[in-house]
Amino acid sequence: MKANADAVGTLLVDVFHNLALFAIGATTVWSGATAFFGMVEKGRAQLSDLLLLFIYLEIGAMIGIYFKTTELPVRYLIYIAITALGRVLIEVVSAEHQTGTDLLILTGAILVLSLAALVLRVASATPGSPGSPAEQRALLADEAALNGKPKAGE
Repeated sequence: MKANADAVGTLLVDVFHNLALFAIGATTVWSGATAFFGMVEKGRAQLSDLLLLFIYLEIGAMIGIYFKTTELPVRYLIYIAITALGRVLIEVVSAEHQTGTDLLILTGAILVLSLAALVLRVASATPGSPGSPAEQRALLADEAALNGKPKAGE
C-alpha cells in the first residue's frame, strides 16, 4: 500500500512540476513578447530593454534545459541575477548621473555573483563532480539540440 501511495505522490508532484514549468514558460514568452512589442511601439529600444529581453531568453533556456536534462543549472540563475543587477545599475546611472553608495552596492553584488559563478564553474570541472567535463559535454550537446544543431558525430 505504501508503494502505491508513493507512486501516486510522485506522479502528482511530477504533474504539478511540469504544469508549473509550462506556466512559467508561457508567462516568460508572453512577457517577452509584450516587452518587445512595447519597444516596437516606442520606436526604439534602450540598453535596459535589451537586457530585459536577454533575461527572458535565459529563463526560457533554463526551462528548456530542465525539460531536456531534468537538472536545473544554478549558474543560469546567477547569470540572470547578474544581468538584472546590470539592468538596475544602468537605470540608476542614467537617472541620477552620479556616483554613490547605490552604485558601490550594485557593483559589489555583481562582483560577488561573478565570483560565485566562477567557483561553481571550477568546482564542476573537477574530476568526479556532477558537472565533470563529460557531463558538461552532454549538457552542451543537449543545448545544441535545443537550438536545432546536430550533436557531434551525427
